[in-house]
Amino acid sequence: MNQEGSQPLTTILLVDDEENILRSLRRVLRNQPYRLLVANGGDAALALLEQERVDLVISDARMPGMDGATLLAQVQQRWPYCMRILLTGYADVSSIINAINHGQIYRYISKPWDDEELMLSIRQALAFQDSQRDRLRLEPLFREQTQLLQERNAGLEQRVELQAAELAQAADMLDRAYAELRKSYVTATEVFANLVNLRLSKETQTNAEVAVLVKAYSEQQGLEGGLASDLSMAAALYNIGKLTWDDSLLSTPSELLSQESSTRYRHYPVMGENLLMALEPVQEAARLIRHHQERWDGKGFPDSLEGSDIPFGSRLLRLAVDFVELQEGMLLDRRLSRDEALLFMRTHSGRLYDPELCARFIDFCTSMTLDSAFADATAIALDTRRLEPGMVLARSLWAESGVLLLDEGKHLSCSLIDKLTAYEASEGAHYTLYIRLPSATAAT
Repeated sequence: MNQEGSQPLTTILLVDDEENILRSLRRVLRNQPYRLLVANGGDAALALLEQERVDLVISDARMPGMDGATLLAQVQQRWPYCMRILLTGYADVSSIINAINHGQIYRYISKPWDDEELMLSIRQALAFQDSQRDRLRLEPLFREQTQLLQERNAGLEQRVELQAAELAQAADMLDRAYAELRKSYVTATEVFANLVNLRLSKETQTNAEVAVLVKAYSEQQGLEGGLASDLSMAAALYNIGKLTWDDSLLSTPSELLSQESSTRYRHYPVMGENLLMALEPVQEAARLIRHHQERWDGKGFPDSLEGSDIPFGSRLLRLAVDFVELQEGMLLDRRLSRDEALLFMRTHSGRLYDPELCARFIDFCTSMTLDSAFADATAIALDTRRLEPGMVLARSLWAESGVLLLDEGKHLSCSLIDKLTAYEASEGAHYTLYIRLPSATAAT
């Protein structure tokens, strides 16, 4: 008898109308851990099955009354969990077919059987039964876990979507903050440029003209936003390195400098880069400033870069600076006219300047005056008497002394308009402001 709490023995029902066959089967299985039941026909077998839980039925195919195929078919219908094996003779083909088709037997074994083969078939049948029972036992758990996983996945997808939306919102906020920061740095560059202008005479305050020229060229050529912004800051600050010069050096054309002064002159692009080194958003603009005095033939300064090794922005800045400074008498011992300056640049194309860029720049300058470079189809020109609160400046306003009064994008208020009118009266000046049209303001 099994001890309490131990697993019940596997029950096998042996069915045959011949007693000697049943004895032979019991002999084969007597030392195995099975509980054996016997029946001498199909009816007796069904009666036992109604009273006992049976794991495996081994039935002879040929029996009087109910044959083995019919018995196993009923077993399959009423106790589907019970495994079924059919013992057949060599001539019992029809019984085998019926048992397979209707009784869905696990296996058939021919008589006389091989004991080892019989034992192996029984073990395999019971092992298959165990796996089926495990599957049936685990199926509800699997469905429950699957449902739970689906619910968690749905919740996770919602959280991921929510987090993605939050990240997108955060990224948008960072983009706006960075744009505001860059705008603040652009304003700061104009203030620094104003400091440079305070050291220069009115005739040599070239920052604003260079900046306007570079901006107009960038817009006409469709330069990408980052490069255009860096060029704008570089143009406003290209001569910030001259702040360390004395007045005589500032007022002397570079062509007439002494050897000692020429050495200081050649250092001003590096000094300009160094002064901007701590300002992270203007690092690229600082690099353009460092190399804007390089020459296409490699004989420029400070690093003797040659050809396309010179940053594109530096090559363009050099053209704009020379075009303006040639006309102001800052490079040669005399002022050149606009046409003379363009001829000088064309003559030195391929030596001082990138030949292809120089040709495009000359074409641009030939077709556009500096006044037209200031023109803006999205802005109107107004004097101070026609200003109204809420208007937005389309470009920066500079005093006649070179001092920056208001930066581009400034929203005018009543108090600001009053201060501007009072300043204009005190200076005896007359200022024209470029105001952004309402449609352009709404678009921005």
